[in-house]
Amino acid sequence: MWEHFHHLADIGVRGAAPTIEEAFEDAAFALMAVICDPGKVAPKTAVEIRCDAPEEDILLADWLNALIYEMDVRKMLFSKFHVRIAGENLSAVAWGEKADPARHQTAVEVKAATYMELKVVKNSDGQWIAQCVVDV
Repeated sequence: MWEHFHHLADIGVRGAAPTIEEAFEDAAFALMAVICDPGKVAPKTAVEIRCDAPEEDILLADWLNALIYEMDVRKMLFSKFHVRIAGENLSAVAWGEKADPARHQTAVEVKAATYMELKVVKNSDGQWIAQCVVDV
């Protein structure tokens, strides 16, 4: 499950899933859904991403910022994610394609994932929640 949550100036993204990896994948999908309809992005090209951080919440921000960086540098959008976390290390693959403004109809540009509302926690239902606010 992924969703957006209300924030006064920017947009919050949240992933919720049974594992921390799936919650990170869902947060990435929520990030993409801020930008465009991920259902219109074909998972044609794989991009490997690696991040290291001393805490899970910082790792989430680094992961989302790495995706934003790859989108900017490669002029791509993503629609499918596979994340593996081992301690302080995240390794992931994001699949997507070159951005096509006519087909993808981007809504906003995300500048960065911030530390505002940043948290990665396992709730009382056993679900992992991974969230932060992104600067648009």
